[in-house]
Amino acid sequence: MLSRAAALHLPTPPPGDLGGTDPLAVLDDPLAQQRFTTWRRQPDGSREALSSFVLSGMHCAACAGLIADAWQRVDGVLQVQVSAASQRAQVRWDTRRCSVSGLVRALRAVGYDAAPDDAASARALRQRERRTALWRLFVAGFCAMQVMMFAAPAYLAEGSELAPDLRQLLNWGAWLLTLPVMLFAAGPFFQAAWRGLRAGRIVMDLPVALGIAVGFAASSGATFDPGGVFGAEVYFDSLTMFVSFLLAGRCLEMAVRHRAAEALERSVAGMPEVAQRLRADGEVETVSVQRLQPGDRVRVALGAAFPADGWLEGGQTEADESLLSGESQPVAKRSGDPLVGGSVNLAAPVLMRVERVGADTRFAAIGAMVRDAMSQRPAMTRQADEWAGPFLWAVLLLAAGAAAVWSVLDPSRAIWVAVSVLIVTCPCALSLAAPSAMVAAAGALARRGVLLQRLDALLPLARLSRLYLDKTGTLTEAQPRWLRTLRAGGGLPDAGAIRAAVALAGWSRHPLAHALAADPEVLQGPAPQQPTLWHDVQEQPGQGLAARDATGRCWRLGSRAWVEQVAPRTQPPAGPADDSGEPALPQVWFGREGRACLCFEFDERLRPDAEAALQTLAADGVQLGLLSGDGAASVRRLATRLGIAEVLAGARPEDKLRVLAEAQARGEVVGMVGDGVNDAPVLARADVSFAMGQGALLARAHADAVVVSSRLQDIAFAHRLARRTLRVVRQNLAWAALYNAACIPLALTGHLPPWAAGLGMAASSLLVVGNSLRLTR
Repeated sequence: MLSRAAALHLPTPPPGDLGGTDPLAVLDDPLAQQRFTTWRRQPDGSREALSSFVLSGMHCAACAGLIADAWQRVDGVLQVQVSAASQRAQVRWDTRRCSVSGLVRALRAVGYDAAPDDAASARALRQRERRTALWRLFVAGFCAMQVMMFAAPAYLAEGSELAPDLRQLLNWGAWLLTLPVMLFAAGPFFQAAWRGLRAGRIVMDLPVALGIAVGFAASSGATFDPGGVFGAEVYFDSLTMFVSFLLAGRCLEMAVRHRAAEALERSVAGMPEVAQRLRADGEVETVSVQRLQPGDRVRVALGAAFPADGWLEGGQTEADESLLSGESQPVAKRSGDPLVGGSVNLAAPVLMRVERVGADTRFAAIGAMVRDAMSQRPAMTRQADEWAGPFLWAVLLLAAGAAAVWSVLDPSRAIWVAVSVLIVTCPCALSLAAPSAMVAAAGALARRGVLLQRLDALLPLARLSRLYLDKTGTLTEAQPRWLRTLRAGGGLPDAGAIRAAVALAGWSRHPLAHALAADPEVLQGPAPQQPTLWHDVQEQPGQGLAARDATGRCWRLGSRAWVEQVAPRTQPPAGPADDSGEPALPQVWFGREGRACLCFEFDERLRPDAEAALQTLAADGVQLGLLSGDGAASVRRLATRLGIAEVLAGARPEDKLRVLAEAQARGEVVGMVGDGVNDAPVLARADVSFAMGQGALLARAHADAVVVSSRLQDIAFAHRLARRTLRVVRQNLAWAALYNAACIPLALTGHLPPWAAGLGMAASSLLVVGNSLRLTR
């Protein structure tokens, strides 16, 4: 499992390696790398690092391939993921053979740049990119207006009203004003085309660069030799306008990307840097949040953000969790309720108990999941990129054929027809069709509290036909309330046994175990000074915990069958039961291996939006099923209330997998919603899966999306948004095909001048991006 804390065990480079004359050397400091890097230890003792970067200098989808090639040639790089849509990348590398500074140098050597994917450096990189783009646009636009002034007399004059020497002087002036556009403003097109050629690839900027270069060369020939092979007509005005239109379109695309990145940074900025930790002697000390450990007690002032995940130990308050869940209303919190790091304490100073820190917190997981999703290239994008290569070859051949035909029909127009064909057929809109829509949808879901870990999950989500749900922690509240403690043989429960069970429950992340450990009322008195020490603790997913006490005896906590190692008894248990003899309320049993002695009963609470969410999904044609490891009585009661026909109770992980596989064998697109460790296998097997935000880390790691908001209505919203996304992608692809089908014949027949071709190409890309942005509303 990846862990940022592992960075503390890396050897720190000597001071001389971090500074000096090389500003990139600071990126090799392990402490600095914690902002954007995670580490994993391999069986042979080596470490692999996974670093996230923000990229600059990209202008089309083919640039992603060039960047990946540049990094894969670096010794020690193991895997590269580059996303052209979000301008982000993730690199997995061997810490013994590679360094972050070496990765950045390798990218700069091929004309691109990268910065660590953290707020400060990414913001500086965006500002530099925005400033350069605006300067290029200003130079192109200003020069285009001046060139148009020089070209106007030639358009307005009739017959011999414009003297040849004056026409020549105006052409020279237009040529001079076009030079800044060619040398500076159009630089990104030539740079991208050259990088592609050096790598042996044809990129989407190649037709654009060829069109600009050929048009400028032909116009220059007509300027300095009016009677030569290029004739006397110049098109400097068309070229400068084309560059201006294309740069304006790319500036708008850049603004969309930057706005999404800034929204993410505003969320990440909510995590505090320090915390007020209580020491054992009762004194308060101010420490970095990176120094917090599970079990620490922390004071949180009014208006401050909670520094880690945990639960409320003292006081009552309200929390603003809008940055994490998208819910604008404050959430009431009382003793024992969970707290999420990054949310804001609104009502009163409180005391919290730290439970999860570092990369295990929901807040850190949000940033990591968003970076992972934004670094991916969906399958639809990869398919579009595969078609882009052959399409570009066809464009080049088509332009050459058009020039050859027009050189026979009208040699004076051959060059301009070829230029128009090269420009109008650039497949930018085709390459933006899928990624722009998917990134927009992922951003809309993130604002609702649903974080996609895999952009490809949008496709099966849109086609979802059957959805299975877990019960405890998914359909019901994550924190059930302890109701009462009963003795298996009747009579009053033993206080020492209760304290031992509570201590063992603290080892599990199961919702019932967590509720047992977190509720101070369970102990029926003050906690003991010497809590029970458990050894050799093991958890059996779907069953419970097993551990040994100080004398070596084995104890178990979980289902009755697990504790007693026999089939569930047919006689009624200690608590209330239905006619089938099964418990009507959720129970956790505790006792020696083979003999249960205590039964803890809990009161389940259905999530407030569960009924409405399931009704929405059913109305959209999704078949629903309930898979739960709980007893049949409580599962059937809940299924009847929610109108779910397909029910499987007492299900083990392998039982859930079997049901899921049978549905997939019938040709259905199957989804799964869960939250526990025992749900991880079925979450990984499903076509699309959701993990509840407060669930186990293993479940979140295997899910395609995490419902940080813990609202089931957001799953229904995600299903509808996925269907809209698929429609938008199809609309974008249809528009790109229609645009090329309409404009290519116009360019071939000479009815589309270069400036109009440039305007059409820029407008086509902007229409695709604008159509995708509708998904963010």
